[in-house]
Amino acid sequence: MITENPMPRTVKLAELAALVGEDLGHSRWLTVDQRRIDTFADATDDHQWIHVDTDAAKDGPFGRTIAHGHLTLSLLIPLWSELLDVRNATTKINYGLDRVRFPAPVPSGARIRLQAVIDEVTEIHGGVQLVADAVIHAERGSKPVCVARPVLRYLA
Repeated sequence: MITENPMPRTVKLAELAALVGEDLGHSRWLTVDQRRIDTFADATDDHQWIHVDTDAAKDGPFGRTIAHGHLTLSLLIPLWSELLDVRNATTKINYGLDRVRFPAPVPSGARIRLQAVIDEVTEIHGGVQLVADAVIHAERGSKPVCVARPVLRYLA
């Protein structure tokens, strides 16, 4: 459940290069509840007890179930779309990741949000490639839950 409503920064493709070094701010908070975790487990066939067995997880290292790291990572793109809207791009491609780390877990029921800085914008055939420094934080967490460098392509 998303509980805030910021407006994404809206730019044209030709304006992306001017945003290098810009902090895009934070996305809205998104609750990662047990239903979402269970649905991800079903979709990926990863039913490890630490994610889906609420009773066993009470006695585990985190005191409750935690989200899969790849679930947290998969939420980067919808959270990213709350930060930046490139108006005249006809195609937007998640091209990959330069690195990913999960410094802290996301406990079931936690709220997360994305903060991102545009690090690179490079012209490519038919558009631009953008690399960002992205950090996903959990509310009341002392460390980030995901640190990544997404590589996105915006084509004209």
